[in-house]
This record gives sequence, structure tokens and C-alpha cells, in this order.
Amino acid sequence: MGVFASTEDPDSTGHEQVVFCQDKQSGLKAIIGIYSTALGPALGGTRFYPYASEAEALHDVLELSRGMAYKNALAGLDLGGGKAVIWGDPDKDKSESLLRAYGRFVQSLGGRYYTACDVGTYVADMDVVARETRFVTGRSVEHGGAGDSSVLTAWGVFQGMRAAAEHMWGTPTLAGRRVGVSGLGKVGKHLTAHLIEDGADVVATDVDQRAIDWVRAAYPQVDLVADAAAMVTADIDVYAPCALGGVLDDDTVPVLRAKVVAGAANNQLAHAGIEKQLADRGILYAPDYVVNAGGVIQVADEIEGFNFERAKLRATRIYDTTREILRLADAEGVPPAVAADRLAERRMADIGRLRTIHLG
Repeated sequence: MGVFASTEDPDSTGHEQVVFCQDKQSGLKAIIGIYSTALGPALGGTRFYPYASEAEALHDVLELSRGMAYKNALAGLDLGGGKAVIWGDPDKDKSESLLRAYGRFVQSLGGRYYTACDVGTYVADMDVVARETRFVTGRSVEHGGAGDSSVLTAWGVFQGMRAAAEHMWGTPTLAGRRVGVSGLGKVGKHLTAHLIEDGADVVATDVDQRAIDWVRAAYPQVDLVADAAAMVTADIDVYAPCALGGVLDDDTVPVLRAKVVAGAANNQLAHAGIEKQLADRGILYAPDYVVNAGGVIQVADEIEGFNFERAKLRATRIYDTTREILRLADAEGVPPAVAADRLAERRMADIGRLRTIHLG
């Protein structure tokens, strides 16, 4: 086992630690990013993805781990922010030896980082990783875990969406609203069910034909559009990005027809300044790391002995957190993303400083 080189310097990002991991025999190439442990051990999932380059993988883990620190802070968790990426094709490269090698790298950090599922990794994978480390959550129910974290991720997104609907239209429901779900993966499927139950008209798209076949069979009333680009210009009230990040950029924001953006994808804003472009167009953005925190709430609950009803209650409070952020944004005259950042940074500073009180 060893390390592989990077072409990007993470020093300027403010991260506490970035670890490059390699096990040549299993094919493992991974990066673990720890942004902050001010509130406690860093917690964040492992993304298994065929990045075009190592630099792209590094950029992703730096962005995602920072987002986790803010997400965990606003979710009220005593956990810091971290993330990991495995560079490869999960359909071709994933193996027991690779996952177990990765687990040993997680264990080598001594509890500074807890991992869980993300894009390309599943509950069964976490059970394998856990054979080499105790610092893993999102395990199967059979192994005492919380199971699929997408269940409460979707529930939390739905609660955040309700709060945004109330702020925009005066009532906390999506009934009669046209909601575009871009991505029918683990979270998008559950979110679609919540929206239909609430009385929304759902429009959907996905790059995977299997997901399209699923929604046609399960919810034939859902309208389909060709791709993510078509969704942006579709006649919808709410846009819910539920796949990869960076979807709100200089090209999409000017043509977006929705009045509310609230979805499960991480890092939806392609760069700083997009939040102002959305606000200038009168589009209400519910910050992604606020509304999609249900999953991390679910797996964090596992650390203290998982109780689904307790975790669901905590995820339901995403409605209240989103309402408060939108209220604060209006009061301070800033975009919701800025208001959310301020609240998260305040909690990390206020609680993190308590560690200066020596306990002996």
C-alpha cells in the first residue's frame, strides 16, 4: 500500500487533512478529505466514480468534504466534515479486496473519519469495508446498521421542499405544483413517491434506462423529459437536482423556469456567485447541504445505536431549519446559501472553541 501524487495543492482550501491511498494489487486509488473536526470526528460517504483524472477526483473530494462539514453543523450533529472518493468504475473495478484495502486506510486514521455510502457505493459495500474498520456507518440492518440512507435523505429533501414552497407560495405543500426530479437513483425514487403522495405533478429524467423503466411501471402518471438539459427549460415550479453536482451554472440559471430549487444533489452551485444569479432572477434556492442532510442524520444515528423513528424525527426538523434559513436570508438581505453558510460557520466556531477548555 502507498500513496499516489496529486497535481492540485489543497493547502488553500482550509482542509485539516487530505490522504491519498493506493493498493496496486486490488486497483484501489482513493482520496480521503477531512475538512474539519471542530464539532467531532469527520463523517461523510465514499463516492466510487470513474473520474476523468486524478485532479478531478481531488477537486470533488475537497468540495464534498467541505460541504459535509457545513451539512453536519446545520443538522445539529456533533460531527465534523469529511468525504472520500474511490477513482474507478464501480461496475468493473469494485471487489472485496479493493473495499477491504480501503477499509484499512479508513482504520489507519484512528477515528478521525467515519465513512458511509455515496454515489457508487451501497450498504453491502459498507459491510465489506467494516470487516477492516470500525469507523463505518450505513451498514445493513443485519449487521446492526441503519440500512439504506437514501430513505431519510429523500424525506429530508421533501421537508426542505415543503419549507421552500411555504416561503414562496404561502403553504407547506407541493400539491398542485409541477416538480422536476432530475435523477431517479436511490434518493430520486423515494422523493418521487413522497411528492406524488403529497399531490404534486412530477416530471422526471435519468440517464439510466433502468430508472426510466422503473418510473414508467411504478408511477405511469409521471411525465418524462429527454435529459437534464430539457428539465432545466421545462415548465416546472420546482427543480430538484438529484444526481451529480454543478448543475446550476452560468448556462442553466438564465434559462431555468422553476421558481424554487430544492434537491438532493451535493454542490449544486457550480461556482461562487451562482447563488446571487438565482436570487436576482427571483428563484428561491434551498441550500443543498441543508435539505439533503437526512442521509447523514440517519447514518450518524447508527453511531449511538440506530433507532429509525428517532432519526426520522431529526430529519423531519430539516423543515424547521430550512424555514429559519430562508427567514434569515430575507432579514439580512442575502441569498439563502450565504445565510446557511453563516449559521454553519457560527456553530462550528461556537462549539469548536469549547475544546480549548482543558478536561485533564
